[in-house]
Amino acid sequence: MAKLRPEQLGAALSKGLTPIYIVTGEEPLLIQESCDAIRAAARKAGFVERDLYHADNHFEWSQILASANSMSLFADKKIIEVRLPSGKPGDKGGKVLQEYAASPSSDNLLLLITEKVDGATQKSKWFTALENHGVHIQHWPITTENLPHWIGARLKQAGLQAESNAIDLLASRIEGNLLAAVQEIEKLKLLAPGNVVNMELMASVVADSARYDVFGLSDKALHGDARAAVKTLHGLKAEGTEAIAVLWALTRDIRSLVQISQMTSQGKNFDWAAKQAGVWDKKQPLFRSALQRLKPAQLQQLLRKANGIDKAVKGMRDAEPWDELLDLTLNLAGVQSLHPANEKLSLRI
Repeated sequence: MAKLRPEQLGAALSKGLTPIYIVTGEEPLLIQESCDAIRAAARKAGFVERDLYHADNHFEWSQILASANSMSLFADKKIIEVRLPSGKPGDKGGKVLQEYAASPSSDNLLLLITEKVDGATQKSKWFTALENHGVHIQHWPITTENLPHWIGARLKQAGLQAESNAIDLLASRIEGNLLAAVQEIEKLKLLAPGNVVNMELMASVVADSARYDVFGLSDKALHGDARAAVKTLHGLKAEGTEAIAVLWALTRDIRSLVQISQMTSQGKNFDWAAKQAGVWDKKQPLFRSALQRLKPAQLQQLLRKANGIDKAVKGMRDAEPWDELLDLTLNLAGVQSLHPANEKLSLRI
């Protein structure tokens, strides 16, 4: 299977279709755009009919072969689209996909859509069977560092010329919400005089479309990015998020930090300790970074503070939960908001 970057897909489609396409990744917008391009090229080539299947745990995989072998009254060619959220078809699904790949018909186009697939999955029999007859378009998440470059490319694609500081402003406003970025670019296409976007225009046009979530808050704090964490906290409060939900996310990660710290102090390997604490591989660098700046005594103090906030949320203690969530977030990010002695006193109130 030829592995293509998303930006290479258009040129590849213009040269002709392959019988099988696998589109994977974690960013819904990018996956949708690649699938739309494949469907459009397929329709242009006469694939008018489309059978859509959602392959959950109860899916009957035999439907795929039945669809491939059935004759249509309305079209000679059709797209067989299979959405596989888990990326794991199981034994039955794997066998069906291998059987399909053994003799793909030129009258069918298989479009398999799934989330990120790991290395083991890509080496599986069903995946390698599909490799011989198709194309794999893999979408990687757009990192914070690469977001301005991605936005700049999208602006250029839209026929707009933007100043670098205007691009940076849009990146800071949308915080990884690619759909929001595309929507703002469409708005700029209508409003930019001479197709030029400067800082003033960007500031007046772009809405604050940051995608706030409690997990993102904790990740920013673990990373030590106090400024971004505080912005997310304020966003969560403005959106009406319950304080107890924010506290739950922060406390969960603080407890994991305490557990990892205790096990590593006993000579356990960090990776092993992180897995025992239920920390995914992707998040382990964040926890490693946090443990480099937070000592065991500080972690215990964070737990005590979280317990105090829990009492405040439940009305068992006279304190403002959101103010104390701000302190907890700053402390987790490595910013000491109060002297330790004053902090202990405040928790007794």
